[in-house]
Amino acid sequence: MIYAVVIATVAVVLFAVTVYRTLGVKNQADFLVAGRTLRWPVLVFTLLSSWIGAGSLFAGAENAYLHGFAALWQPAGGWVGLIVIFFVAGRARRFGQFTVPDLLEARYNPAARVMATIAIVISYTMITSYQFKAGGDILHLIFPSVDRLTGMCWIAGLVIVFTAAAGMASIAYLDLIIGGMVTVIVLFAVPVVIHGAGGWSGVKAALPATHFQVFGSLTPAQALGYMMPTLLLLVGNQGMYQKFFSASSEKDARNAVVGWIAGTLLLETLLVTLAVAGSARFHVPNPREIIPYTAREGLPAWAGALLLGGIFAKVISTANNYLFSPATNLIHDVYARFIHKRASERASLIASRVIVVLLGVFALLQATQFESILAASLYAYTVYGAAVTPVVLAVFFWRRTTTAGAVSSIVLGTATTVAWRLMGYDLDYAVYPALGISLIALIGGSLVTKPPEESKWRPFFTKAE
Repeated sequence: MIYAVVIATVAVVLFAVTVYRTLGVKNQADFLVAGRTLRWPVLVFTLLSSWIGAGSLFAGAENAYLHGFAALWQPAGGWVGLIVIFFVAGRARRFGQFTVPDLLEARYNPAARVMATIAIVISYTMITSYQFKAGGDILHLIFPSVDRLTGMCWIAGLVIVFTAAAGMASIAYLDLIIGGMVTVIVLFAVPVVIHGAGGWSGVKAALPATHFQVFGSLTPAQALGYMMPTLLLLVGNQGMYQKFFSASSEKDARNAVVGWIAGTLLLETLLVTLAVAGSARFHVPNPREIIPYTAREGLPAWAGALLLGGIFAKVISTANNYLFSPATNLIHDVYARFIHKRASERASLIASRVIVVLLGVFALLQATQFESILAASLYAYTVYGAAVTPVVLAVFFWRRTTTAGAVSSIVLGTATTVAWRLMGYDLDYAVYPALGISLIALIGGSLVTKPPEESKWRPFFTKAE
């Protein structure tokens, strides 16, 4: 009963915040970047909540169940990426646009905008799809009479409604509530679960020795294959840049990254520890469910209910973020740029909400086509990391990059990853050919073509006065 009450309460709170924030949406800037009013405390939690979702709670937990603490190689890519982001955040906010393809068209040309939009839609709808799947798992664990497919459809419906209603304004303030709630409960849960397993000595005795080694049962190439896609997704992350564009100032954007670094290091390490400690006590038929199963079976009822409620809210929050980003691309980078250039604010808002619904349905259909959330996350991260991240970083760090190099990098990075998956190869290694071909195209294509005019790169290297 307590689980049902907590889930219902979470849903009501999320709905209430969404309704309240919807009333403040008057134009495209309100919908896409929250009117550029977000201060750094709100940004910290919305960055943290959008980054730590089913990828950490289910894919990371699946990895930890199978490989132990070697699973930390996957989030470690994000930790390294955050160092790069600290130096980019202020400049991204100074540019003051809506999307990553905005950056790419300003630095390269409209073709770069369109190609990047395609890669983002492929990657982000896949990420959204496994949030839906994770949400269905949670509902099934709490309400066994609700099968996973039905639960997944219910979650998809909730996410589509929340996202279509208020856009970034809703997402940011939902994340503020959710991020604080989950962090507090996980801090309590980890020592309780370890104690229930007989202390740390009991955890180590119950698991293979490899679970506590640097690489565990992974090869170094596999570990790097987990790390690199996460690193590449983070440093080029469309949703992250959109939040920087939503900041009230450059200072708020930079301060938010500092808080994000601290929160990510703490929470992702705790989640892997929780999954490892849970695997010492419980054997589950589906490894991705070890954290929610541990919450239900390994904690006091009230704490387990709160953690499951937090996981449920996290999944919805992350799905909101990754559904909203490609919708923003299609409305801003395709519809407003090429289809209806003179659309009114009202027409643009209506089109935005229709696109959210269509992409949500597309993501739901994808969720029915895979089982492993870990494999799905590696595919999505690699598509984005190989196709978009290199050309985004080149905007800020390499003046010699040319349009030909950038466009060929996006196209070949996307095509290589998609082909690798279609041919059935191991996604643990997909980042190597995809990123290699993308970088060869970017660097080689730039060096053999005429250098860009100074007006193309100068705005991205000028310091703020």
